[in-house]
Amino acid sequence: MPTDEGADRILRLEEEVQQLKDAVVSHAVVDQAIGMVVALGRVSPDQGWTVLREVSQRTNIKLRNIADLILVWGRTGLLPPEVRAELEDALDRLGPTRVPGAPPEP
Repeated sequence: MPTDEGADRILRLEEEVQQLKDAVVSHAVVDQAIGMVVALGRVSPDQGWTVLREVSQRTNIKLRNIADLILVWGRTGLLPPEVRAELEDALDRLGPTRVPGAPPEP
């Protein structure tokens, strides 16, 4: 039977393993969202990362959540208007491109 110290160590290690698992999943989601931005925005992977980071900062939404929203958008076509606007602005700063499904400019 483990001692209290051993049980505490096991608990800390289990928590660390869970955090690492969560980080791997989060990293995969962010990578997939970068891939979508790269493909749709015709930008480099580094620029795709910059776009996600800027959208996250300007909307005050965690980067992981922005990545989730972009993946949902890829499946459903739905993207919150404030996120869409910031995504368009971030891509526009990199060059002339339009986000698919965006309303036409007047």
